Amino acid sequence: MKMLPIILILAAISSIITYAQEITAENLISKVYTTRPGSLGIIGDTADVTTATNPGSVLMGGGKDVEAAFQWMIDRSGGGNVVIIRAAGTNAYNPFVYRLGKVSSVETLKIDTKELAENPEVIRIIRNAEMLFIAGGDQSVYMNQWKGTKTADALNYLINIKKVPFGGTSAGCAILGAIYYSGEGGSAVSEKLLVNPYDTLVTLYKNDFLQVPYLQNLITDQHFVTRNRQGRLVVFMSRIIKDWKIFPKAIAADERTAVCIDGNGIARVFGSGKAYFVLSRRGKSPETCETGEPLQWNRKQRALTVYELQGTTGGNGSFNVKDFKSPGASGGNWQYWWVDGGVLKTAAR
Repeated sequence: MKMLPIILILAAISSIITYAQEITAENLISKVYTTRPGSLGIIGDTADVTTATNPGSVLMGGGKDVEAAFQWMIDRSGGGNVVIIRAAGTNAYNPFVYRLGKVSSVETLKIDTKELAENPEVIRIIRNAEMLFIAGGDQSVYMNQWKGTKTADALNYLINIKKVPFGGTSAGCAILGAIYYSGEGGSAVSEKLLVNPYDTLVTLYKNDFLQVPYLQNLITDQHFVTRNRQGRLVVFMSRIIKDWKIFPKAIAADERTAVCIDGNGIARVFGSGKAYFVLSRRGKSPETCETGEPLQWNRKQRALTVYELQGTTGGNGSFNVKDFKSPGASGGNWQYWWVDGGVLKTAAR
């Protein structure tokens, strides 16, 4: 009996060595098959496998990818087929993801036309994934090429029926909320929007694309602190209230940061930056949200309630995105945000 732990340890070491031996330069080369339309190549087995998966969502803020968040998804995939989708770019994610954990395959699909978005083989590959990740790029292209197609149907199947780990970075994260900013025409910046919430660059859509659990009535933002996007997110939320009578929530992640939400709606933050969970409330709508006028959203300096969480390599904190309420939130700090005459202000709660 005393030898059993040693045997288990040796077996684990053997498994790690065996896996390490499999990761060679030769088998990290993506192979392209003409029978797989849109494919930029695949590493691993082309056979479709079936593994037990655990649902979860990853909202990654762009910049350098967060390896721990990909490992979190791989663990929940059961080691099945990983599919990366994008509308431009390369297959660089294939070797990157394949090195991070044991999976059957990693394949990148470049879906840059409506025709490919409706292609039966493309749809088959997506539906057979045990993990899916949307690369960065241009969310307006994703909206224009994928929305209303069989690709969108397949993505929602993975999210809500098959329940696989599912995520995106930068533009890929921007489209995960039920309410999303398309970015068509150019990227909106905080300074310009705060003095005119109805700037033509504010292009918002709702409930017509992806249906990710716990992200209803919610908008995401990325590159958040790095690109000073706090003000523009507040403007987005003010417009959602004014135009649609919806009091939204928001999750925003900085670069090198990922919010990982498990199947119960509990979020942890991985990486080196910060994430923000932003809540608006009925009875606290903007005082002034009009064309050509600075945003006024004070409400006694408590317009928005915000929870700030610093990421760590191993994942920090706990936040319940089902209700955004205080009980159970840990690892971060609560704040109030408000806007006076087009100037965003913050204070500790």
